[in-house]
Amino acid sequence: MSFDMPTVGEVIEHAEARFLETEVFFGHGSLEAYDEAVYLVLFALGLPPDELDPYLDQILNDEQFAAIETLINRRIDERVPAAYLTGEAWLMGRSFRVDPRVIIPRSFIAELLEEGLSPWVEDPAQVGRMLDMCTGSACLAILAAQDFPNAQVDAVDLSSDALAVAVQNVADYELESRVRLHRSDLFASLPAARYDVIICNPPYVNADSMNALPPEYHHEPELALAGGTDGMDLIRVLLRDAPRFMNDHGILVLEIGNEREFFEKAFPKLEPVWLSTSAGDDQVLLLRRDQL
Repeated sequence: MSFDMPTVGEVIEHAEARFLETEVFFGHGSLEAYDEAVYLVLFALGLPPDELDPYLDQILNDEQFAAIETLINRRIDERVPAAYLTGEAWLMGRSFRVDPRVIIPRSFIAELLEEGLSPWVEDPAQVGRMLDMCTGSACLAILAAQDFPNAQVDAVDLSSDALAVAVQNVADYELESRVRLHRSDLFASLPAARYDVIICNPPYVNADSMNALPPEYHHEPELALAGGTDGMDLIRVLLRDAPRFMNDHGILVLEIGNEREFFEKAFPKLEPVWLSTSAGDDQVLLLRRDQL
């Protein structure tokens, strides 16, 4: 960038143009170059991420300009996702700590939690126990605790690195008494319990898709993405063992991304309910205990 007394608006426009020219990939929070440019510029300036207009004509000093340029250059040259550059990710209007030890939150299950999993859950206040399997940063577990006010939430992950980040997020939201973290390979080390609701955003990317992922995804832990040849390795174990941990009328909400074809091929006898989210009607499914 080279400007004489640049304004915030000018720097955002130039960053947007550079993102488009260099074909960086957007899929970790922002979906467009302009939104990514706004987010990184406002972060570098220490400004709220949702307040742009009052600052568009603000002239930047050399120090501010240099801070912005550093972020923009790393985003382009290293293909580091914006969330790892800022140390935060936003989901349903909440901020969560993230770093390369943990996958960047973007699960569409979050939308369903905000709706109280209606109509599959009649009254969120009556849900007593929930399980967030493959919790990562614990973002879904935290949202579940907020949206289901009386639920005790267990959050499970195999990665001790991810759980270290989760501990920080749970503490930030002062939910230590309601969100309990467990290190376990799925259900293997999880204490016996029966859950009203199990949610899971597992590693489900099939091998061919893993090989074709844009560079940004390779900054994330492979453990949180790769699901084996057909993407269903972990899901096979999950569906086999989940009924032992579900109440009679319990439900399992599972995100599988773009892997519906592989899911239906792996589990031809299952007839899940496909749930509508902003990503469409084939990314998240629901199964009752009696179906499993």
